[in-house]
Amino acid sequence: MASLRVFQPLTRHAPRAPSQATRAAPRRFVNTDTAPMLYAAHAKVVGARTGHVEGDDLVVDLTMAKALGGKGDRGKTNPEELFAAGYGACFQSAMNASAASMGIQMPHKKEDSIVETTVELVGDMKALDMNIRVSMKVSVKGLSQEDFDKVIAKAKEVCPYSKATAGNITTNIEAVLN
Repeated sequence: MASLRVFQPLTRHAPRAPSQATRAAPRRFVNTDTAPMLYAAHAKVVGARTGHVEGDDLVVDLTMAKALGGKGDRGKTNPEELFAAGYGACFQSAMNASAASMGIQMPHKKEDSIVETTVELVGDMKALDMNIRVSMKVSVKGLSQEDFDKVIAKAKEVCPYSKATAGNITTNIEAVLN
């Protein structure tokens, strides 16, 4: 049985015309080659998916997930979990910063704003043709639907992970207003 493969280009698409609500502030694009560095994180990996990671403030042991034929050792992690944690934390920070820039008050209690991120490794391991797919469930209490929608839209624009993955991978965001 023949299958049809669809390849997405790794280049970014031209930006769409901004909506009326965002025309007042033109979107700026950071040139990653020349922009000043704000912070640098470093990690040294030894042993690939079954190895060890050390960073400035990080010590993590890795395991191959059971679903990929590994042991899935308790207390150890894998690259997909690390990416899910980083993307979720970055997106939530982008939500908070976006809300503040628009004069929208986010909840004071940490448990009233939650981002759950799932990163799926997809593709064909034998052919070494793999990528990732991301799903986020964003739950926030105490905002109006209109403000919640604005915060999510702005966070998508400003989150560095969202910018880095835009046009490269599928990211689905489920927004749940509590």
